Amino acid sequence: MASCWNFRVSIIFLFCFPEVLLSADVTLDSLEVYTSHDWLTSTPTVYFKCNDEKKTVLPDVKKTHTVYHFKGEESFQPLTNFPTKKCKRCGIYENDPLKFDHVFDEWEFCPSDFTSPKGRYMHTKPKEFNATFLCEDCIEKSHSIDNLDGDSSKGHGMQWYIGIIVVSVVASVVVLMGLLMAYKYWLKRKRQHEQARFLKLFEDTDDIEDDLVEHLFA
Repeated sequence: MASCWNFRVSIIFLFCFPEVLLSADVTLDSLEVYTSHDWLTSTPTVYFKCNDEKKTVLPDVKKTHTVYHFKGEESFQPLTNFPTKKCKRCGIYENDPLKFDHVFDEWEFCPSDFTSPKGRYMHTKPKEFNATFLCEDCIEKSHSIDNLDGDSSKGHGMQWYIGIIVVSVVASVVVLMGLLMAYKYWLKRKRQHEQARFLKLFEDTDDIEDDLVEHLFA
């Protein structure tokens, strides 16, 4: 019973707020760094960061021209989370203790980027790095929300037609009730007019009889 209630609440929530994606974690699947901008050491300190979020240091990435594969279970995973369908401004950087950190690349990171069947997205910056990200929930929940959006648009169209029908029926009922009330008022006025004529006719008859009686006994 509780699970059914939670399911109904979720459906209502998604129907009312289609922009909400719920929670979709993004993990790093692989990364290869082509160059290091830190001349003092051959071991780069690479990290991932989105705006207004903490940076995630990638401790396993220590050499250039080496492809690092990840299981998604590492201590630094997930890299980020998409609470909605909106994009984030994210990037991959190299830590530099002497000056500003070097930017390998910054880009708009979006749930819609994960279009492959397994929720995989590859981002490459020439001469800098090649990275692959995973977000299976982005695929599943985006599809479910798109279906809900389609159903809701059809529902809104049906509700529009039903609304027109209801308004037409109500207007027809109001017109019929108005005609019926007007007809009843006309009948009432007609009866009152006939009663007034009858009473006037009765009074005229009494006046004639009185005139005859006075004429006979005059």
